[in-house]
Amino acid sequence: MKIADRIHLVGSGRNGLSLTDPIDCHAYLLDGGSECALIDAGGGRDADGIVALIKSDGFDTSRVRHLFLTHAHADHAAGAAGLRERLVLHVHASPEVAASVRSGDERFSSLGVARQAGVYPEDFTLDPCPVDVELADDQVVRVGDLSVRAITTPGHSAGHLSFVLTYGGATSVFCGDSFFFGGRILLQHIWDCSVQQSIVSVQRLASLDVDGLYPGHNTFCVRNGRQQFEPALRAIAALLPPPQMS
Repeated sequence: MKIADRIHLVGSGRNGLSLTDPIDCHAYLLDGGSECALIDAGGGRDADGIVALIKSDGFDTSRVRHLFLTHAHADHAAGAAGLRERLVLHVHASPEVAASVRSGDERFSSLGVARQAGVYPEDFTLDPCPVDVELADDQVVRVGDLSVRAITTPGHSAGHLSFVLTYGGATSVFCGDSFFFGGRILLQHIWDCSVQQSIVSVQRLASLDVDGLYPGHNTFCVRNGRQQFEPALRAIAALLPPPQMS
């Protein structure tokens, strides 16, 4: 599903458009012409569905050569192994997330407590997946004729990255679970969630003067994304955290 110039939505679960498995986050495809990139992999139970949507949008799957992971939570990263089996992908992540994904580390990704809370089925597991590139803050990766910049945005979880695309005079940010439409964040009772780091990440994202805002769940916007930061920044100015995503 094309949602903006060079940007397609090829996966989305119950907290989105229900295109693929209910667990899946939004999975975005960036069209760089000679090659393409995926941002986030979903939960892994519908890799074939994601591939089918890539094909239905007219893409030769041999062009999909990169997978960027925002963070290690299962709804974003557990699908990496299945997609890597089906596509000729280089997987990119922060060093912390890379270590977790390579080993299928359930503690780092808080999968155990999420299963206990009913977020995932009791039989849900992580398949380890090789990670080819460990991304540093502000590192730029070429995807065909596009440039994708990784920026560190921890707070929702450790090692969280957002990805910035500047194209056609517009700035788009793919922010995973670090920020959401309506000026919201997502804090959870897990070992690596930090309200202080979340606030710093929101302020950094707000400084980008965003046009397209593409979070990991729920609503996204292709224009005037900068407006979505206003309620969050007002809360921060009042010494409060931004409102919580329900």
